[in-house]
Amino acid sequence: MKKTKIYVAGHTGMVGSAITLLLKNKDIHLITKTRAELELTSQGAVQEFFKIEKPDQVYLAAGKVGGIYANTKYPAEFIYENLMIETNIIHAAFLNEVKKLLFLGSSSIYPKFVNQPISEDSLLDGPLEPTNEPYAIAKIAGIKICESYNHQYGQSHNLDYRSVMITNIYGPGDNYHEENSHVVAGLIGRFHQAKIKKLPKISIWGSGLVKREFIYVDDVARASIYVMNLNQDKYKNNAKYKYSHINVGVGTDVSIKELAFMLKEIVGYAGEIEFDKNKPDGIARKFLNSNRINNLGWRSEITLKEGLKKTYEAFLKLGKY
Repeated sequence: MKKTKIYVAGHTGMVGSAITLLLKNKDIHLITKTRAELELTSQGAVQEFFKIEKPDQVYLAAGKVGGIYANTKYPAEFIYENLMIETNIIHAAFLNEVKKLLFLGSSSIYPKFVNQPISEDSLLDGPLEPTNEPYAIAKIAGIKICESYNHQYGQSHNLDYRSVMITNIYGPGDNYHEENSHVVAGLIGRFHQAKIKKLPKISIWGSGLVKREFIYVDDVARASIYVMNLNQDKYKNNAKYKYSHINVGVGTDVSIKELAFMLKEIVGYAGEIEFDKNKPDGIARKFLNSNRINNLGWRSEITLKEGLKKTYEAFLKLGKY
């Protein structure tokens, strides 16, 4: 019997590597390519790859990601690279008869001022947070590309392209750069350096009062594979046209101040923390309504404290910092 060929785009990234690790335990033919082997922003290269490999399924986890600082400093790269990658992959998948594709996006797609917890039908219901608008627009486009191909070619070509929008991800494989990283990885790197250098205090951007929901990367991988393999009728019954994406969250959130003190304890930093209120906070709260995926039978398994400990352990094993 022929094995299912599955291509994971972005397999070296945090989420892509976690998906790849889980898929390796299954009886499939797994396809991965590094950036040196396949430049995803090149339409010609992507189409040639799909023409040769002919995958049956695609996990679209590739893209340019970063925190507030990176989004603010590099908006052109964030919108261009993400738009090119998702457009090239989804169109090449269609041209080469890929029936099943999962596009992974972010809770950044939702408006700045929106009812909490945020439901899927809040999409395009108001202006976006300015600090990550280019990235958010690219991810919204990814949802709409999937919806458009399903709408036009779903019946004639039996397409089933799905999207999951994920809350703030953390875990092994993240970028620990002090400025260009996500909040958890950035704080781990900073607390660790402050501990090693015995700094008396560290300063954190913003008031510390904003609240965020955090999901461990292994939970994201499990959710992605779960949604990809859901029965098509079951998925369609829970995903409306124009709001076909599914939120993936954990059901609880914490303030950045709470997160900082939790990490301070886990890392073992003895100094003080100050919050720089002159720096931007971003959205006051970003908490997803995950009822849809919960009703479909999936729930997160890893608590924040457990996940933060695992993340710091993985950070220490890198031996780079």
